[in-house]
Amino acid sequence: MAKHIFVTGGVVSSLGKGLTSASVAMLLEKRGLSVRMQKLDPYLNIDPGTMSPYQHGEVYVLDDGSETDLDLGHYERFTSAPLTRNSNYTTGQIYLRVINKERRGEFLGKTVQVIPHVTNEIKSVIAKMADERDPNDPHGKPVDVVITEIGGTVGDIESLPFLEAIRQFPIDVGKENCLFMHLTLVPYLKAARELKTKPTQHSVGQLRQIGIAPDVLICRTEQPISREDREKIALFCNVHVDSVIEERDKDFSIYEVPLSLVSNKLDKLICDKLGLVTPEPNVDDWRELLQRLRHPNHEISIAVVGKYAEHRDAYKSIYEALDHAGISHRAQIRIGQIRSEEVETEGPERLLAGYDGVLVPGGFGERGIEGKVQAIRFCRERGVPFFGVCLGMQCAVVEFARNVAGLADAHSSEFDKNTPHPVICLLDEQRAVTNMGGTMRLGAQPAKLEPGSLAAQCYGRSEINERHRHRYEFNNQYRQQFAAHGLRFSGLSPDGALVESVELPAHPWFLAVQFHPEFKSKPTASHPLFAGFVGAAVQHRLRRSERPSDPDAAGAQPKTEEAHT
Repeated sequence: MAKHIFVTGGVVSSLGKGLTSASVAMLLEKRGLSVRMQKLDPYLNIDPGTMSPYQHGEVYVLDDGSETDLDLGHYERFTSAPLTRNSNYTTGQIYLRVINKERRGEFLGKTVQVIPHVTNEIKSVIAKMADERDPNDPHGKPVDVVITEIGGTVGDIESLPFLEAIRQFPIDVGKENCLFMHLTLVPYLKAARELKTKPTQHSVGQLRQIGIAPDVLICRTEQPISREDREKIALFCNVHVDSVIEERDKDFSIYEVPLSLVSNKLDKLICDKLGLVTPEPNVDDWRELLQRLRHPNHEISIAVVGKYAEHRDAYKSIYEALDHAGISHRAQIRIGQIRSEEVETEGPERLLAGYDGVLVPGGFGERGIEGKVQAIRFCRERGVPFFGVCLGMQCAVVEFARNVAGLADAHSSEFDKNTPHPVICLLDEQRAVTNMGGTMRLGAQPAKLEPGSLAAQCYGRSEINERHRHRYEFNNQYRQQFAAHGLRFSGLSPDGALVESVELPAHPWFLAVQFHPEFKSKPTASHPLFAGFVGAAVQHRLRRSERPSDPDAAGAQPKTEEAHT
């Protein structure tokens, strides 16, 4: 029978439950266990697909087209556990399933209630994970451990049905097969010069009122927790002192978290409590990764020109993929978070001079589009490495149409329905769509790359499979005209109907793709396109360092720039 680990959080939000869950899963995998991961979110939306990036951060897309919580990005980056639409459920999805059953008469006339009907539905989606097989290997190893993260904070009214469901779960499968792990905050008060354990005591107290007694406490803290404080927490929270695990803030890199948990023997503690006999984990590859981060051979700057630049989580996977490419090239990357609206008002020459590469990510809506177009023109004319993702590709097409192909006022019909040259237009199958949620072109789609193209060189193969999330496509009526002006259509759908990537052969490195390669990047395996882009940025920096008189030479450091490692 599979073992279950339930991860909850208390005191405040954003404690890092997703990162901790992913780190635990990685360590268990390195002990030879088969792990599945799941996030249960308490909001009423069916999925985050219609939510603002300012409220929710990025929408993470899986191979099967599911639009999910960004924590699933941590799960995929840290582990090899396959993720499917069963890996993320919201309150909205749970209630919809229950209501649909009621409409079909499956409850035989009973009064439908939160307990037992909603909680039974929650338990069923948790139990389903234990039976799930890898879609790429349906006859593979059975699941050893299921890690279920409960979104929100203990005490929130929205999460109560989920907490009640996991309280009941050990009754169904046996307490010996379940472990409750609770993350809390142990704040340091500078005025008192001491750590305060009372918030943790209150958080655990709320859990115990619900009927859940945590087996392990993960204590987030800025300062080391003394043995005396750990004993105090253990006493008041009714756990063994060895089950009080310190998780100190990481100033250098989030990729230190797994090694920190190993040093605190969390993985061994979990295996002992669940009766799992496993070898010690080999984390040499993770240590090597951190060595490459700590001792870079290069330092480069990348501008990310986006609509949501002020909200870091909106482009979470983009930043992570850049970090992974930096690791592969042993390069420290300084990322400038540039608001595309500021490019419109202040000009790309002022904001982008000095950068070694520019990336334009995805997004929706007209705001800031002209700033993205201006940034792309700057890169094309100055020979600065450019990488466009999703909307970034569409903006690159618009810029090329206006300034190279001579199509005045060319635009996407998404932003200008009356444009004389709709070089980006709505997919035919999207024209009749009325609902917003889950109706875009979503999930993994195959593509064929033109031999000898920059894209094919980066991938090292001619056929790829990448994840999409968009409604609009390149208008094929302009394909021949664009090709005559030098734009290369290096990636197409297998039937040749959809443009997947474009590039400029005469440019040092200019590539834009309709899909989202950032969703398939890992710290131990950088995505080929991000690796190629960062490699080109490194070469751009080296060339500029040989030409100190270059007016665009390094020196202009925008106020939004921050170091990434």
